[in-house]
Amino acid sequence: MGKQKKIPKVLPSKAKMKGLKKNLKDSSTSSNKEKPSRIAEIIPGKTSGGGILTDTSFSSLQGVISDLSLKGIADMGFIHMTEIQANTIPHLLEGRDLMGAAKTGSGKTLAFLLPAVELLNKLKFMPRNGTGCIIISPTRELSMQTFGVLKELLKYHCHTYGLIMGGTSRVEEAKKLGKGINILVATPGRLLDHLQNTPNFMYKNLQCLIIDEADRILEIGFEEEMKQIMKLLPKRRQTMLFSATQTRKVEDLSRISLKKEPLYIGVDDRKDSATVEGLEQGYVVCPSDKRFLLLFTFLKKNRKKKVMVFFSSCMAVKFYHELLNYIDIPVMCIHGKQKQTKRTQTFFQFCNSKESILLCTDVAARGLDIPRVDWIVQYDPPDDPKEYIHRVGRTARGEGGVGHALLILRPEELGFLRYLKHAKVPLNEFDFSWSKISNIQAQLEKLIEKNYFLHKSAQEAYKSYIRAFASHSLKNIYDVNTLDLQKVALSFGFHNPPYVDLGMSQYMYTVYITHTSLCRSRYVTVHVQTVYIPHPSLCTSRYVTVHVHREYITHPSLCRSRYVTVHVHSIYSTPLPM
Repeated sequence: MGKQKKIPKVLPSKAKMKGLKKNLKDSSTSSNKEKPSRIAEIIPGKTSGGGILTDTSFSSLQGVISDLSLKGIADMGFIHMTEIQANTIPHLLEGRDLMGAAKTGSGKTLAFLLPAVELLNKLKFMPRNGTGCIIISPTRELSMQTFGVLKELLKYHCHTYGLIMGGTSRVEEAKKLGKGINILVATPGRLLDHLQNTPNFMYKNLQCLIIDEADRILEIGFEEEMKQIMKLLPKRRQTMLFSATQTRKVEDLSRISLKKEPLYIGVDDRKDSATVEGLEQGYVVCPSDKRFLLLFTFLKKNRKKKVMVFFSSCMAVKFYHELLNYIDIPVMCIHGKQKQTKRTQTFFQFCNSKESILLCTDVAARGLDIPRVDWIVQYDPPDDPKEYIHRVGRTARGEGGVGHALLILRPEELGFLRYLKHAKVPLNEFDFSWSKISNIQAQLEKLIEKNYFLHKSAQEAYKSYIRAFASHSLKNIYDVNTLDLQKVALSFGFHNPPYVDLGMSQYMYTVYITHTSLCRSRYVTVHVQTVYIPHPSLCTSRYVTVHVHREYITHPSLCRSRYVTVHVHSIYSTPLPM
């Protein structure tokens, strides 16, 4: 672990803050002396491997592919092909356009890299010929990982290779492109930028286009960029499109990128489970106010393992990263608001570690090959079953891979299990004893109250959690109106929830007017009154304090009583005494 950045201690004295930290540790230590809870100690017996290897060896390609590639593969330690490799490589070596579908961790990267390298090797591609192969990846991290595999495969070849992506020097990339990069790994946005604005980018001799994680590329908003890229690239080429899931948008992309009759290979289509066999996965039912206590206990008991914890927002990752490190549970974090250099450094640090904890958003959920991950914890629920599959795909990777996944659900969210079952994802309920959970709630609230910077970070994390929850696509499962904000706030260390503006001012509310004399006109002035809110998500109770200024009465007839309907502009979620 690298040196963790400490949170400035501004409000309380140093001695007082040390006391708070000591209280947090002491309260959790006393719980640790007891028999560990099952949720913290779930280590299922070793399962048989994922069964993704075949009897087909790479040596069977002797005479079909170059000895240079065979030597590189041998140095990488690969002997037998995986299912996706054995089913796709022979067809790709024949020059077929192909659309491949396989679970994450199935060996797709080598399946498309080997035929591409062999194609350029047979054509004796040189730097002066420009770019002969382009590999498009959705994220910077996946691009770097693909680039790393490519580098190993090209160990004995003379082809040039390069990587272009956002967050790096565009000028330096343009210089290298001008000199000639035979095999190029790129993210969509930066690739389109160079195609349009780098005059010396030699791509007219393109022989092969590879689109990796096509569904993810489209999900994160690169649909228009991909359409423009397809228009700019030469049409006479071989195209390979790989995707973990098949969606309508992926089919649309395949129509504009592949030839009329591409070969489709889906090695998992007939399997009963959408996740790998070596994965032991389950869920726990946890109320909102106990979620952080559960996570804290779990991480404390599994700090000697390799764990990834998924959150719904960057601000939540940032806050819990600061909080956990502050109370001496060392964790790393990756999220979309970090600088690329920091994300890269953390990514490789976590990959190379044997025991560490990584907090992350879904930026780390797709395609990345992170070795030996023991646990995947989904602290915030995924948007849909596909996202769940990609998150848990970070563990139990490769032949014989085993791993464990934990999904934390509120009682109101159990309906999500039906969607998972329909998507062929088997989940069991993990039992545990609440008496074994570390009860540090009082100390947590005191810490958040006293430390200014943690308090601000917690506020932003709380707000981003509510907004992310409100934006869920499965509204019938993740209904923001079912949130008890008082309990949600407790998991962020607040006794009273901060105000969150969800842009709800367009709704109509019924306001109790204490001064009926104000109702004589169509405009009334309401100072601080009690308002009945039909949206509980906006407040801790259904009665809140609001501030209303000269509001328009939509039904003047209502002014004869003490109740009128008005537009409410600003809502403050501090409950009035009842």
